[in-house]
Amino acid sequence: MIFKLIRKIVAVLLLIAVVVPTYALAVTWSAARNTLTRNADVIVVLGAAQLNGRPGEVLEARLIEAKRVFDAGLAPLIMTVGAKAPGDRTTEAASGSYWLRTNGVPRSKVIALEVGRDTWVSTQSYVEEMQKRKIENVIIVTDPYHCRRAMTMANDLGAVASCSPVQSGPNSLGNSGTRYLVREAGAYLSYVTLGRRGIHISDHLG
Repeated sequence: MIFKLIRKIVAVLLLIAVVVPTYALAVTWSAARNTLTRNADVIVVLGAAQLNGRPGEVLEARLIEAKRVFDAGLAPLIMTVGAKAPGDRTTEAASGSYWLRTNGVPRSKVIALEVGRDTWVSTQSYVEEMQKRKIENVIIVTDPYHCRRAMTMANDLGAVASCSPVQSGPNSLGNSGTRYLVREAGAYLSYVTLGRRGIHISDHLG
């Protein structure tokens, strides 16, 4: 009898070990292929590397997508988010804001939040700003495989989030591979199972 019980427990554990990661991969993959973006109060561009005020390829792809969504009239405001990396002269948010303003987005429609070097801190920053402005609907612009985790964090903090994944750049679906999918699925799983304790184990904003 005891051996049957042990076998059942082992079988259940093995099932969990297969099903849970598979679920994380599936929802991360599904969110990356979202093509429907609803109207919102604000577009948020999550930060990525910049070089002396010039957005890197990853950040520029996010800014291009944010401008596309803005020009489509889906939201009236854009927030750029992101602090300095060690040794930087400016921030990811400031770099993104400058790019948007020099590419046709009115200065009054862009807000730079120069906070955050990871998804969680960045999300806290922009959701707090949204709450101050009494708005709740956000379109997050980021890499496709980053969408699920970014939306989950925003929703957990009280925002109503959708995601518009980049269509160009090194982290677009056509250019990013299985490694990025697996990494983000693991980061998502770590967040939903461990909460804030899992953030610093696996979180990295590319």
